[in-house]
Parts: sequence; C-alpha cells; structure tokens
Amino acid sequence: MNSASRSLVIAITTGEPAGVGPELTVAALSQASQRWPSVRFCVLGDRTLLAERSGSPGWPLAGAPVEIEHHALGVPSTAGTLDAANGRYVLALLDAAIDGAVSGRFDAIVTAPLQKSTINDAGVPFTGHTEYLADRTRTPRVVMMLAGTGERPLRVALATTHLPLKDVPAALSVGGIVETLRIIDHDLRAHFGLVNPRILVTGLNPHAGENGYLGREEIDVITPALEQARALGIDAPGPYPADTLFQPRYLKDADCVLAMYHDQGLPVLKFATFGEGINVTLGLPIIRTSVDHGTALDLAGTGRADSGSLIAAIDTAVAMASHRRAA
Repeated sequence: MNSASRSLVIAITTGEPAGVGPELTVAALSQASQRWPSVRFCVLGDRTLLAERSGSPGWPLAGAPVEIEHHALGVPSTAGTLDAANGRYVLALLDAAIDGAVSGRFDAIVTAPLQKSTINDAGVPFTGHTEYLADRTRTPRVVMMLAGTGERPLRVALATTHLPLKDVPAALSVGGIVETLRIIDHDLRAHFGLVNPRILVTGLNPHAGENGYLGREEIDVITPALEQARALGIDAPGPYPADTLFQPRYLKDADCVLAMYHDQGLPVLKFATFGEGINVTLGLPIIRTSVDHGTALDLAGTGRADSGSLIAAIDTAVAMASHRRAA
C-alpha cells in the first residue's frame, strides 16, 4: 500500500512498568475509535501487564484500532515499586519505537513516562528521553519543547535540557543558540503550520544581566546569537528578563518562548498547563511527543491518574504526522 494512502500508525511506549504509563495508555486508547477513527495505534509493552492495568484480560477489544507489540518484562512489576531488573525492558520499548519510526513503519511515537533511576540502576547510563532520542537517531542537536493546548497554546523550548545549574552558562554558545532557534523556527513551520513563527528569548541572568552588572552572558552570547538568527530571517526578539516575560501582554503575539535552562521556563509552563500539556522533541528526523509529567508512582494502580496529558500528546502526534504527510 502507498504510504500516503494507508492509515497513520502511531506507536506508544508504555514506559516505566511500576508507574502510571501502562494504565494511562489503556485509558487514552479506550477513546481511540471515537477520537481518531482513521488512525492505527501500536502499543509497545508487556501484554500481561497491560491486561492487569486495564482490568480487562481481553484488552484491547476486538475491532479496536489498537495492536499490542509484546515485549516481556524483565521481572513481574508491582504498581508503585521500582525494580532495576526492568530498566532494560523500558529501553527495549523505546528502541523498538525509534527503529519503527526511522524505518517508516510508524508515523510518530508517543512516549509514556519512564524512571531515569531505574535505567541507570540497571547499568545503562541514561540522562533522559530527549538525549537518548538524539543519540539513537544520530541527530547532533535536538530541542525540548513543552506546550499547552488550545487555539494559541503557550510553548516553551529550552536552550539546554537536563544539566546541573552550575553547568548551564558554559553550555550556552552563540552557535548553539542560533542552531536551536533555527530548529524551532523550522519545525514550527513544518509540523505546526506556522507561517512566520515569533520566538521570544529569555536572558540567563536576573533582569537579563542588567547591562552586565548581573552577568555578561546576555552581552557576550545571547544578543550576538539573536542578531545572527534575525539575519537568517528568524523572528527572535530578546533577551528578555524571564521573571517578567511570562505575562499575557508579552505572550499574546508569541508562538514560542526559548528559555535558557530547564527550571527557568518549565515551572511557568507546567503551572499554566499541567495535566494537559505535552512534550515535543524538535529537530529529530522522526516525530516524538510525550506527556508533561513523570511516573507518578504514588498514583500507579489506583485508577486516579489523569490521562489528559497523554491524550493531548497523542492528538499532537496525529496532527504533526498528518501535517507532514500533507506537506
């Protein structure tokens, strides 16, 4: 079948088996036939675990647009209790999803949350989904972007990701910021249909350095990078003080904010959108979205976890894949 005429296929990795990922996957896809009638879903995980967390040994129901690609757990999993013996199982799900997306079998992948400590405790150095996806797809630079939902969603991208705060200044460079802005601009056009994205850029220091009195990164790195980006046709004003930028009067005409580090921009984004926000990895050769929360071990197995973020991540993956196919 011609790839342009077949149904979209979205892969979902169920993540840390002791967390909420398996049950949220079941809950989200129980709505699949109503929300995405023309889309097929491939769930990567342990079939027995999914049946247990669904409360139905027959899940998914016959005729549902859902198939399970079975990957066996390392050891049986108890909700809320981590076990390093399942660390490599979690990575196997991610590897299979990435390989399927690179080969064209999957049009996009959606990842449920994983527990970094479990993978590291299994003897595999692991920083996070974003960095792992970049390494496995041999992508020199990717960008983490979290976003809300709605007609004009708040989007926050990061110049650096999972770094200790003390390492952030040295990780910022003119070339790196220019390339990050190029990726954001390209992907907002290519995958989100924005004709001329406007990307507001924060400073690093309090008050955006206050003319060098509170740090020189704005003068020596960020401002020169913005000048180069604007010369490339990228609409990227700044640097703005992060403590005042996140106000409706500044954000009303913005398509994205580029923050310099993880806890500069994401607390604001998560306060505004938590439970309905999503994580998108920009710059990859494949489409990847995820939830905006962690494994929520305290909620695993209780039936009280909210599937709203995973549903939003699936919605976004479907929309991005549809836009790519139509382009």
